Amino acid sequence: MAKDKKAQKEALQEQKAPEKARHSAKERPRLRSRFEKEVAPTLLKELELQNAMAVPRLHKIVVNMGVGEATQNAKVLDPAVNELGQITGQRPVVTRAKKSIAAFKVREGQSIGAMVTLRGDRMYEFFDRLVNIVLPRVRDFRGVSTKSFDGRGNYTLGLHDQLIFPEIDYAKVGNLKGMNVTIVTTAANDNQARSLLKHLGMPFRTQ
Repeated sequence: MAKDKKAQKEALQEQKAPEKARHSAKERPRLRSRFEKEVAPTLLKELELQNAMAVPRLHKIVVNMGVGEATQNAKVLDPAVNELGQITGQRPVVTRAKKSIAAFKVREGQSIGAMVTLRGDRMYEFFDRLVNIVLPRVRDFRGVSTKSFDGRGNYTLGLHDQLIFPEIDYAKVGNLKGMNVTIVTTAANDNQARSLLKHLGMPFRTQ
């Protein structure tokens, strides 16, 4: 009798195990899947590359929010850190001045902003939201500039305020804060990086 109950209990646990694993598994970002299945093979042919490992891809995305008022009042940095965390889904790092600048009343080591570095799935999820949800919310949006590459395959996009992100509650925002989004790629040059971002959905402005 005891053995039968034990066997039934073990059988029940085995039946529940697959279900538990299925629900606990993290869903792969759709943009990452699309890159591997569609974008990478397309770039391999378009850029005439001989090796699939040479196909340019996203390496990391750095979101930086500068808060100049923090030099006078350190408390204004707290909302910036909270908002950047909401936008990216990752805890920001407080950035500090590397050197003193008397004209701006900035001392070396003083807190002047917040920054987040996204990699892996969070990077792809953020880029997906950026190009499909956030940028279309910009008033009179006509596309982003094709001239913001740095010559090494990296692209920096400036955003005027945090309200274009749906995660931010307009009623709780005290001050508008601009930010820079730097997309770092493995591209060998700007042309490769431009092709990569275009195929991933970056809405470049038509000249």
